[in-house]
Amino acid sequence: MHILCLNAGSSSIKFAVYSGEGDDLARQLRGAIDGIGQEHGRAWLKDANGHTLDDTNGEFADHAAGIRVLLDQFRERVGHIDAVGHRVVHGGRELTQPTVVDDRVLAMLRDVAPFAPLHVPHQIAVIEAVRRQYAELPQVACFDTAFHRRMPELARRFPLPDEYWERGLEKYGFHGLSYEYITRRHPEAVAGRTIIAHLGNGASLAAVRDGEPIETTMGFTPTGGIMMSTRTGDFDPGVLLYLMRTENLAADDVDRLVNRRAGLLGVSGLSSDMQTLLEAERENDSARLAVELFCYHARRHFGALAAVLGGLDQIVFTAGIGEHASEIRRRICVKLGWLGVEFDEERNARHERVITRDGSRCRVHVIPTNEEWMIARHVGELVQA
Repeated sequence: MHILCLNAGSSSIKFAVYSGEGDDLARQLRGAIDGIGQEHGRAWLKDANGHTLDDTNGEFADHAAGIRVLLDQFRERVGHIDAVGHRVVHGGRELTQPTVVDDRVLAMLRDVAPFAPLHVPHQIAVIEAVRRQYAELPQVACFDTAFHRRMPELARRFPLPDEYWERGLEKYGFHGLSYEYITRRHPEAVAGRTIIAHLGNGASLAAVRDGEPIETTMGFTPTGGIMMSTRTGDFDPGVLLYLMRTENLAADDVDRLVNRRAGLLGVSGLSSDMQTLLEAERENDSARLAVELFCYHARRHFGALAAVLGGLDQIVFTAGIGEHASEIRRRICVKLGWLGVEFDEERNARHERVITRDGSRCRVHVIPTNEEWMIARHVGELVQA
C-alpha cells in the first residue's frame, strides 16, 4: 500500500508517503507546502534518504490548490495512492478513535470545529479537497485528542458548573498521536509510572501507567499546560480579564496574545526557536530568562504529574526539543533527583537512548517520535479491514 499522511495547518500542509503493511511501514517521501494563501509560497519534496526531489516557489491560493499540486506529484513519482490519513487536532467527545471519513464524520467535524478554530477548519478543507479530486480514495481521520479519552473523568473535569461539562468543556489533551506512538512502539519505556515529555514548538507532558493515560498538561485547547514557543501555557485567567477591561482586548486580541505573542518569543523578545535562544543566552538576559522559565515550567509540571502517579519509574523525552536539545534535558533532569533521577551528563551530551546512570531508580529515555507513522498504521488497519 501507498499511504499519504497529511497534516494541515492554517497556511501549510505537511505530508509524507508510507508504503508497506502492518508494522513494516517505510517512509518513501516527505515534504511540505508553505505559504498557502500568501503571496509567496513554497513546495518541497524529499526522498527516503533526505535528498531533495523538488523545491519550488509558487502561489497557492488555498488548501485545495496545494492538494492538487501534491497529488499530481505523487501520481508521477509513486504511481498511485491507496489511501489518505489526516492528523485532525480535535475529535471532541464522539470521535475517539481513527475513523474512515464519510458525510456523517464530516458533519461531526464541523460541529467540533469551534473547539479548535485555528486547526480543524483547515483540516476539513483538505479532506474536502481530496474528496473533490479523488472521490474513490478512502480517507481516515486520526485525532490528537483520541489517546487521552481514556483518562479518568476526575482528570478531565474543570472546576466549573455542571452545565459546562454537559456542553463539552473539559480537558481533551493533545499530541495524542505522538504519545500513542511511544506507548505502542516502545512499551518497555512506559512500563510502570511514566511521564512522556513531548517538547517541541508545541509542548506537553502526559502521565501514563503501563501505557494507559492518566493525566496530561494541555487542556480544552493546545494553549494550556507548560510554556511553549509562542503559547503561554497555564497562567491566572484573571490576567486576561484585567487586560480585556483595561486595554479593551477583544477575543481575537486575546487569541493572538496567548497563542502567537507569548511563550519563548514573548519573554525573550527575540525568537521562538529554542536553539537560537540557547546560542544567545550568554549575552542576552531576556533569552536566558525565556530558557530558564521554560525549564522551570516543565519541572513544575513533572512534579504535579508525579504526584498524580504516586511516584515515578520512567521519563521519556521526545519531539524536536526533547530529542535534540541536550541542554534543556539537563536543566530539567538535574533538579529531579528527588524523583529518583540519577542523571548522566555524558550520556545526555551524546544523545544516548538512556541518559541516567545504571541503577537509577527512575530511568530517563530519549526516543524520537513519529506521528506520521502512527497515522499510516491506523490507515492501513482500517483500509485493510
